[in-house]
Amino acid sequence: MINITLPDGSQRQFEQPPTIAAIAASIGAGLAKAALAGKIDGQLVDTSRIVDHDARVEIVTDKSPEALEVIRHSTAHLLAQAVQRLFPGTQVTIGPVIEDGFFYDFAPKGEPFKPEDLPAIEAEMQRIAKEALPLSRSVKSRDEAVAFFRGLGEDYKAEIIQSIPANEELSLYSQGEFTDLCRGPHVPDTGRLKSFKLMKTAGAYWRGDSNNAMLSRIYGTAWLNDKDLKAYLTRIEEAEKRDHRKLGRQLDLFHMQEEAPGMAFWHPKGWALWQQVEQYMRRVYIASGYAEVRCPAILDVSLWKKSGHWDNYKDNMFFTESEKRTYAVKPMNCPGHVQIFKSDLRSYRDLPIRIGEFGGCTRNEPSGALHGLLRVRSFTQDDGHIFCTEDQIESEVVAFHQQALKVYADFGFHDVELMLALRPTPRLGDDAIWDKAEDALRAALRKAGAQWTELPGEGAFYGPKIEYHLRDAIGRDWQLGTMQVDFSMPGRLGAEYVGEDSARHVPVMLHRAIVGSMERFLGILIEHHSGAFPAWLAPVQAVLMNITDAQAGFAAETAQALVAQGFRVEADLRNEKIGYKIREHTLAKVPYLLVVGDRERDAGAVAVRTRAGEDLGSMPIADFVQRLESETRLG
Repeated sequence: MINITLPDGSQRQFEQPPTIAAIAASIGAGLAKAALAGKIDGQLVDTSRIVDHDARVEIVTDKSPEALEVIRHSTAHLLAQAVQRLFPGTQVTIGPVIEDGFFYDFAPKGEPFKPEDLPAIEAEMQRIAKEALPLSRSVKSRDEAVAFFRGLGEDYKAEIIQSIPANEELSLYSQGEFTDLCRGPHVPDTGRLKSFKLMKTAGAYWRGDSNNAMLSRIYGTAWLNDKDLKAYLTRIEEAEKRDHRKLGRQLDLFHMQEEAPGMAFWHPKGWALWQQVEQYMRRVYIASGYAEVRCPAILDVSLWKKSGHWDNYKDNMFFTESEKRTYAVKPMNCPGHVQIFKSDLRSYRDLPIRIGEFGGCTRNEPSGALHGLLRVRSFTQDDGHIFCTEDQIESEVVAFHQQALKVYADFGFHDVELMLALRPTPRLGDDAIWDKAEDALRAALRKAGAQWTELPGEGAFYGPKIEYHLRDAIGRDWQLGTMQVDFSMPGRLGAEYVGEDSARHVPVMLHRAIVGSMERFLGILIEHHSGAFPAWLAPVQAVLMNITDAQAGFAAETAQALVAQGFRVEADLRNEKIGYKIREHTLAKVPYLLVVGDRERDAGAVAVRTRAGEDLGSMPIADFVQRLESETRLG
């Protein structure tokens, strides 16, 4: 007799080992029809999997959090089958699930796949889905699987399997004439796959090695229903409009070029935007008791070996040599800040010591991973470190949390989720140290009244961290700020303070950043606001435009007066029609367009329009100044 315990605690008994599908059917016909997969003692499996022991079983439906992964995994196989039907002789390699979808790498017999091929492939996928082909699982030894795929002419797949240990049994999934190596699980039949779309093609080296053959990759997305698919496609379309690289050119903010891969050239308007963010964060530093510092860009590798970066991070670092000494260009600021702490004798009465730096860092990111401002090699961090005692961790983390939420709100981000990233492998320090560090962050989050999700294995090599994930205007999540507890690095680098007992003690080091990489944050900020920044952030807050030459002098003088009051204002005195000027500056997303005709000149006023096209009418310059001041004053 097999005893099955369901999620609600109820139990069912079966004389013979049942499949997941049979268990679902015993509960009800509706559930049997809705079942996509199952879970046996927490392990995700197909509905055809037999439960041969007493177990806790859960039926996975489209309401389960695992449903999308199963759907996308199965849709990747649907894609591969369609490709091989339309392009005989094409070999399959790998087809994993990724965020929002999946991809599959192919070795075509002929030309690489092109965007024009996607509609036909997608149509074939739809036909196969309508066939409702059952998916069946079989198990083979490694050598049997190698022979099977070599017999199909699937040399890439055979090579993958050949690298797997000989004693492992491998699962294969078949649907109609198509079979692939896969751990699964998959949906019961292809009829469950209804809402998908192929997105793009790309090249990809076999096993990510540029010395190997170039494969042809097809990206796709899959969802539980057409409504979710349509919402995703709308979000993608909106994201393309907001692409910071496109807006960076359109608004004349920055550019990037091949001679400096992963490094930005900031134009005057872009640098004005940068400065608004930096000066704002500098005010946050001061208000929060941080002293701003500056550290060297390169340091001898001996320091990076002591800090632990050499063993855990050297592949991501740039190096240089001088006078037979090897230096590393700093990938992060923490070892330098420890040197500042060590430069004087510290007492427990001095703690906490808070220091911050807009520190330039350089990391050797793979060229294929670079993406505008969002993934760069050279960047600046709003980096800060707190040196404190263990007893001070909680209050410092709580204060930082409150500070971070206010900063995000000021920049227009109000939907923030917290993640607690826990000990990774490899890491510095023993489990006792990690237990203490992780528990300290949990206690601080509880004190702050915060909710969080834990991420096992995602911490930094020197300590666990709180991550701040912000949701932008079109529903995308971005990981920005961090607060990390580090019990290891200060001791490795010889940092000490004199305690109340007159003995030497190692301080705790809290690594904190709110916006993180300035470049990345600005890229996110551009996309979040679609380049239409609030007045306090906008590189140009207002443009004065004359209708005829008769108002040019007044417009120029008014612009100069506003600049003298600290506003970012320009005058457009070109001999162009006023409609043309208004359109041009509206496209440039300037918050306020100030038009000056004879009446405004004579009255000492401006006709005010917003970039949204709202006509606010004529107002005295003093009234406009009051309006602009109120919009640029942060609470």
